[in-house]
Amino acid sequence: MASLRLATRRIRIAPRASRTFASAAEPVSSNFRTAAYVTLFALSTGVGAVYYFDSRAAIHRYLISPAIRYGLDPETSHKLAVRVLETGLGPRDMFPDDERLETDLWGQTLSNPIGLAAGFDKNGEAIDGLFNLGFGWVEIGSVTPNPQPGNPRPRVFHLPEDSALINRYGFPSQGHASVLSRLRARLPMFPSVADEGGPASLRDGRLLAVNLGKNKESPQNSPDDFIAGVRAFAAYADVLVVNVSSPNTPGLRGLQQRDLLESLLRGVVQARDEVAAPSSRRPKLVLKIAPDLDPHGQDDIADAIGSVQGIDGVIVSNTTIQRPANLRSLNRVEAGGLSGAPLKPLALDAVRALRRCLSAEVPIIGCGGIASGADALAFARAGASCVQVYTAFGYDGAGACRRIKDELAEELARAGTTWSAVVEQAVRENAAVPQSSDSTGVRKLVRQAEELQGLLNELAERLSREAVSV
Repeated sequence: MASLRLATRRIRIAPRASRTFASAAEPVSSNFRTAAYVTLFALSTGVGAVYYFDSRAAIHRYLISPAIRYGLDPETSHKLAVRVLETGLGPRDMFPDDERLETDLWGQTLSNPIGLAAGFDKNGEAIDGLFNLGFGWVEIGSVTPNPQPGNPRPRVFHLPEDSALINRYGFPSQGHASVLSRLRARLPMFPSVADEGGPASLRDGRLLAVNLGKNKESPQNSPDDFIAGVRAFAAYADVLVVNVSSPNTPGLRGLQQRDLLESLLRGVVQARDEVAAPSSRRPKLVLKIAPDLDPHGQDDIADAIGSVQGIDGVIVSNTTIQRPANLRSLNRVEAGGLSGAPLKPLALDAVRALRRCLSAEVPIIGCGGIASGADALAFARAGASCVQVYTAFGYDGAGACRRIKDELAEELARAGTTWSAVVEQAVRENAAVPQSSDSTGVRKLVRQAEELQGLLNELAERLSREAVSV
């Protein structure tokens, strides 16, 4: 009996020992979980802070952008980026611009010459989020008078092996009314005197541009869509861009022909002056041209601008329909406009050529394949007063603008100069000397004679081939 009671006691003791061991293990496990949660929270907070406060961080270029690009199709990733910037949760450029980057454009001092080209924020949804990334110039659009869906999907294609992009969007737009409502919503409810006389960007040293497009169903040679755009947006933009160079709208590039272009430019200048007369805002009018113009086409552009007083600048250039032989990506066969690194030599040549045709009073904004500070400086040396990026921003993400500005400042420091000094020298050495109407007429006659000579040469060659075949 005594032995039975002792066994019973032993059996009762065993659960107590087990509970004691378990209760000793629980604090260890709980402490481990707490430490893991604290560590995870600290890491998340740190990554979030880097994402939000440091647009220079490599996380944007080497982690976030590639993850989005490879995880989603090009158009969906584009829309996601716009949505993030629209919410105000996008990264911010927290650093002041180097003084070497300051530039004067139309009498206004910009803190830096790096702008964002049209095509990213087509409907004005992320204007302030884009300015927060440090751009000196943000261009929204293209905006067409009436809403239109653009071309069928898929219509955007990455060419990563070539650091390039092909798009055939075809001006998808929510129309004037929708974009206007967003621009009005940005305005202060109780504007001050300074606000009324300040830039439409609502930021000192920055410019807001609206790129005006043409509806696909509108008459091809009519300027009415552009005139409507000027009347609609003149009060809400620092710059209005007349886009006659997209390759994805049928017949649009035909408006670059001199006679049609002169009529168009006169119409938009008149509309701008009429709308601006009763208000304090008189937006600049800028023409955006293609990189695929031959020398005669470039002369026509310059002559049209020279003959119409009131055009304030030219953006050179839009995307190209050319396909350089060294493209490697399988997507090179897709139709549409090519942008990115392969466009750079074409755009640079076009800037140099047009700079020689235009007077110093007409600034050129360079655009095409700019992905580094060295690229931007090359455009300045060719005579561009400012530059715009597009494809590099899509590939590198939120830090692209800050990185290009830092690289550009380093390039200028090594050369012991400033952006403004480089531009002034290039314009002084290369801009066209103002000519009289007589000399302009002589140049036109020479060009017509050259064209006639070319036709005669073609006719002679055809006759020679026919004679040989007989």
